[in-house]
Parts: sequence; structure tokens; C-alpha cells
Amino acid sequence: MSDTLASVAGETADQPAVARRHRRRWLRFIPLLIGAMAMALGLWTGLVRLGVPLPAGTFPPAELHSAFMIAGFLGTVIGLERAVAVGRWWAYGAPAVSAAGALALAMNFGQVGALAFVLASTTLLVTTASVAYRQFAMFIVVLGIGAACWTVGSVLWLMGHSLPAIAGWWLNFLILTIAAERLELSRILSVSRASQALFFGVSSLLLIGAARAELTLSWTPFTAGGLIGLAAWLLHHDVARRTIRLGGLPKFSACSILAGHIWLGAAGVLLAYASSGAVILPYDAVVHAIAIGFVLSMIFAHAPIILPAVTGLRVRFSAAAYAALVLLHLSILARVVGDVVGMMEVRAASGVLTVFTLISYAAILIAASWRRSRLA
Repeated sequence: MSDTLASVAGETADQPAVARRHRRRWLRFIPLLIGAMAMALGLWTGLVRLGVPLPAGTFPPAELHSAFMIAGFLGTVIGLERAVAVGRWWAYGAPAVSAAGALALAMNFGQVGALAFVLASTTLLVTTASVAYRQFAMFIVVLGIGAACWTVGSVLWLMGHSLPAIAGWWLNFLILTIAAERLELSRILSVSRASQALFFGVSSLLLIGAARAELTLSWTPFTAGGLIGLAAWLLHHDVARRTIRLGGLPKFSACSILAGHIWLGAAGVLLAYASSGAVILPYDAVVHAIAIGFVLSMIFAHAPIILPAVTGLRVRFSAAAYAALVLLHLSILARVVGDVVGMMEVRAASGVLTVFTLISYAAILIAASWRRSRLA
């Protein structure tokens, strides 16, 4: 998506401007490192919430787990990736302010963090709107809607709404941002206008569900239908159905993407099933089926591609990454099973396995990159 956004934004700077951007590239590591810190704190507070015996006295409240992971970590990374793609200095305001919000949360200044996320998401929305103004494209509109969801959720949090009440908005930010990328790539398959209209139709169900705060209700028809419908659309139209026939990184990315789509649909099924009262912890099961099963699968798929674009560092792929991918899906399966039947020990173990998987995946990529750099 970075190449497309860069061309759409009209990135035609002269050579001196390009040279200046390369000299400033190291500045990107500041929000990136703060985003990584937010992820670490999010994982730590998540384990505390699961009952894993960890020291929590000097850390932010465990209730900020989702704020660290979605706004502090993913919001910063998405904002940084968008800024790099657009190539305008002011676009870096989104990741910079989001990183500042993460630091505020780390110091337990929740209101300051919420305000920072409002400003960061608004900047991201303006950045996306500026691209749409130069050249209209459907996937850019979806990106804008996703950014607006982050803004709405952050404003509601700033107004005092609970994190579970705004979770639908923040999750829609992630879902629609990812779906927009897949919508862009689906153009290769010449998706019909009717299919594009269906995409917007099922996406609108998610917006209605977020407006109703359905994740806090016992009746969730719009969110469940939106998740199932969007997953079905993605599974049918995603170019990953073709790239899975290739080898190396394209095949791994396709496996990760298609598995993520399945978990997105599973979240919708879980939400519909939970209305019967058969799920002990429906909110946790659905949120993490999306956040781990869908979102982290996409991170696994795109990390070897996005990291070089953002940092300028070479990231190599290794087939050992498949082991981490399998562990990731085993961890979310254990989490969902633990939530459905109320087995707290299984839930806690799944959280530990998720953290171990993320560390393992990072280590695999670092080892592969280091090994190939030595051979080069």
C-alpha cells in the first residue's frame, strides 16, 4: 500500500528533498521505539489481567491494556507507515502525537493519553483525506473511515466512557485499515461494482454495531453480521488466494492473511453464539479472536515488508516463521476455548504462549536477517 499512497499523494520531490528525507530517516525510530514500548507494556498488563503472577505495582493499571496495544502500539505504527507512504513532513504528526500519548499512559496520565490519541487520530484522518482529495480511490475512503473510528473511540474515552464501551470503534479502526489494504490489492482481480458495494454494506454493519456499543450488550446482530460478512468477502476476493501458490515470503504472507480472515469470521460466529449465553467470557473471546487471530496474523504477514519501508533496514524471511505462525494460532485457539468454557488456567497459559510467540517471531526475523547479512 505504501507505493500506491506515495504515488497518489503526488510524491514528486526533487533530489535534494529526497536526500533530506533520507537524512531524517533515523527520526522514525523514535516513535517506532515508543510504539514497541507500548506493545511491551500492553503485553505485560495483558498478562496481569489474565492472572499471571507478575509484579504490577510500578506499572500502569492493567485496565489500560487495550489502550497500549491498539492506540499506543498499533496506532503509532499505522500512523508511521502512512506518513512514510505519503511523504509529507506534517503527516508524521500522527505517529509523533500517538507516541506521546503512549508515554503519557506509561506515566499513568490517562486523560493526557486520551487527548493525545484524539489529536493523533485526527491527524491521521486529515492525512488520509488529503490523499483522497488529490485522487479519489475507494480503498482510501475506507482508510479514512478507519481513522475516523479511532477518533470517535478516543473522543468517547476522553469523555469518560469505559474502554469496553469504545472497543468496537477502536477494533473497527484496525479491521477497516487492514480491509482497505486488501480492497486495494483486490483490484488485481477486477472486483465488480456489486462486490464493492457489498464490501461497504458489510462494513457499515460494523459501524452500526460500534455505535450501539454491541460488545457490551447481549444482542449483537450488526457486529456479528459485519464480521462474518467482511470475512467472507475477504476470503473470496483476497489476492492471497493466488499468492499462496507461490513460495517463500509471498506464500507465508498469504497463509497468515487467509488464517486471519478465518479468525475474523470466527469472531462473528462467537459473537452470535454468545447471545445464547453459552460463552462464559464472550467479550474477551471476541476481542482477542480479532486482535490476535486477525490483527496479529496480518502483522506476521506484513512485518517483513513494512519494516524495511519504514526503517530502511533489511529484513529477511525464514521458513522457521511458520513455526511462530502455528504457535500464534494455537495461542488464540487456547484463549477462545478458555473463554468459552471458563478455564482460567488455559486463558493464562494462552497469554504466555502469545507473548512467547511474538518474541520468537521477532527473533526468527532478526536471526535470518543477521545470517544473510553475514553471507552477503
